[in-house]
Amino acid sequence: MSDPDSVIPFDRLPAGFAETLDHPPEDPVEPRPAATIVLMRDGSDGLEVLLLRRNRRSGFVPGAYVFPGGRVDREDGSPELLERLEGLTAEAAAARLKAPDHDPPAASFYVAALREAFEETGILVGVDADRRPPPTAAEDEGVDAVRDDLMEDRVGFVEALDGLGCRLDGQAVEYVAHWITPVVEPRRYDTRFFAAGVPSDAEPVIDPREMTDGVWLTPAAALARNGEGTLPMVFPTVKTLERLARYESVEEALYALADRDVPAILPRLVTTSTGVGMELDAEP
Repeated sequence: MSDPDSVIPFDRLPAGFAETLDHPPEDPVEPRPAATIVLMRDGSDGLEVLLLRRNRRSGFVPGAYVFPGGRVDREDGSPELLERLEGLTAEAAAARLKAPDHDPPAASFYVAALREAFEETGILVGVDADRRPPPTAAEDEGVDAVRDDLMEDRVGFVEALDGLGCRLDGQAVEYVAHWITPVVEPRRYDTRFFAAGVPSDAEPVIDPREMTDGVWLTPAAALARNGEGTLPMVFPTVKTLERLARYESVEEALYALADRDVPAILPRLVTTSTGVGMELDAEP
């Protein structure tokens, strides 16, 4: 076991985060399956990632800058959706996530990550009939309308994809991390992290129901702003950015991340004199 690591000062944490450690639940909550995706693009200063700021009324890490993501819905594993996941079979997804008998199925984590990214940013990691990336909601009002219909439950994700004439590009997605929320927290998630490249001019349309800001930054710039106290983040986001800061381009990052071993990480959080630290059995 390591000593407390990666201490984040109190003023750099999301509001109320440290206080939850003082009131741990008697019985830890069962973590819910969730998926997160790092959308990456090549910018003028190198590799950039998209970070979104969670609404301060959110029940989970309010005010924190995070990657797009959310819970895995039962529908994300439906045969109809998995048929629209191009370049990735259910068997390959199960092998990559080391989850051959997982319920929900491993491929549903990929689908959930791509669905959440589309809902929260209007950017769809997909391909049209000509194998081209579809337009974003920022570029096409029709795409934004489909996104709104999806978020308002007027259509399901299958209908949204069919309406856009697109399939999900599972081949473009790499599996990068597996974090399980510490047992002291009242809301817990078993989260698979993915990464995918998007066009260099892709811009998000932020949905105010969940997020209040969206910014493209190099990993180094994001970490620097976190160090200055202007970009509050939690440990999984920080650790993911530290890894991505090694790479100069989307192509280099995806190549390096492919087939890399991904251990499950269940950190322990401890309060120190200056902030909140994380204990890990081994450095991810």
